[in-house]
Amino acid sequence: MTPELIQHYRSETPGVPYRTHFNNAGAAFAPQPVMDAIQKHLQLEIEMGGYEAEAAAHAEINTFYTVMAHLLNCQARNIAYTASATDSYNRALSAISFEKGDVILTTNNDYASNQIAFLELQKRFGIQLIRAEDVPEGGVDVDSMKDLIQKYHPKVVAVTHVPTSSGLVQPVAEIGKICKAENIWYLVDACQSAGQMPLDVQQIHCDFLSATFRKFLRGPRGAGFLYVSDKALEAGLEPIFVDLLSATWTSPDGYEIRSDARRFELWERPHALMLGSKACVEYALNIGLPQIETHVKQLADLCREKLSAISGIKNLDKGKERCGITTYAVDGWQPAALKTKLQEFKINTSIAIRTGAQIDFGEKGVDWALRVSPHYYNTEEEIDILAERLTELIR
Repeated sequence: MTPELIQHYRSETPGVPYRTHFNNAGAAFAPQPVMDAIQKHLQLEIEMGGYEAEAAAHAEINTFYTVMAHLLNCQARNIAYTASATDSYNRALSAISFEKGDVILTTNNDYASNQIAFLELQKRFGIQLIRAEDVPEGGVDVDSMKDLIQKYHPKVVAVTHVPTSSGLVQPVAEIGKICKAENIWYLVDACQSAGQMPLDVQQIHCDFLSATFRKFLRGPRGAGFLYVSDKALEAGLEPIFVDLLSATWTSPDGYEIRSDARRFELWERPHALMLGSKACVEYALNIGLPQIETHVKQLADLCREKLSAISGIKNLDKGKERCGITTYAVDGWQPAALKTKLQEFKINTSIAIRTGAQIDFGEKGVDWALRVSPHYYNTEEEIDILAERLTELIR
């Protein structure tokens, strides 16, 4: 990541001249090739019609699956396109046949929507929800997870790789080895890690992995993906509702499910967004995920150093390994007012609130945090400007 390369990526990011964007954990600035891919297909739909445009771009649309397979180190048959990370996650959960007394084992730092889904399953089916303990420095205790797996033999182990409320990176590969050895379904939420670090589903040993494109992958909103392992496919796992794409109606009283992960898709898909999603993954792969991870971590560490040095600001991130999400308690401000004031300086940040991190924020004793999430197209100078503006606001 030389200064020349960073400047090149900034030149291909149309939003850069208008805003300093530190909300990449929410929705990153998309590069021009992504917007071009979306607009090209939308124009084709205008000129030809929706069905006709799909037919004309059929071969290119199908390369979405091979590109995604390259990103995750799997086969195209293991990839499904969805509307969002949560859509992917819920489809995967719905494929598990829960019965009363079944156990879902998760962590204190799993995403709020996932926690709500677990509680809904508890209410609907009478399952048990168990959370593993954390280590003192933050993050799930793998030994606690292993002990609970051996004690309860859960139906599903579910772990969020990177929580939305801090820079913590969870040890998903270590947990995956345990789940594989114990033959337990393993679901990983990679919503915040996809695009800012390499993801290898063979090393993670997951049966399902869900994510979105709008965050660190720099893709469009309203687009997500789901990885489904060969083990899950061969076991016949399928979402609770399928349609004429995910299955074939073979007789008045029968249907046949697809053999690949597209059994988790629906027939109606936004092909322009699929092509934009493919373009953003190609863009990231051309740069290199290891290079992106190194630079994003450097910028995040610089954020923690600069902002924590300001009187009245405290960094809240925990964990042995930390990534490109940084969070802060800020004295003397209410969250909405602080975010609005920074936007007046044309600086985009976001606010993490208690309802998104009940356990994490409860332990930290905060109701909200300022979230600053840099990406590789951000610069050290932009971090300096953010620190200056926050110093002014604190004073």
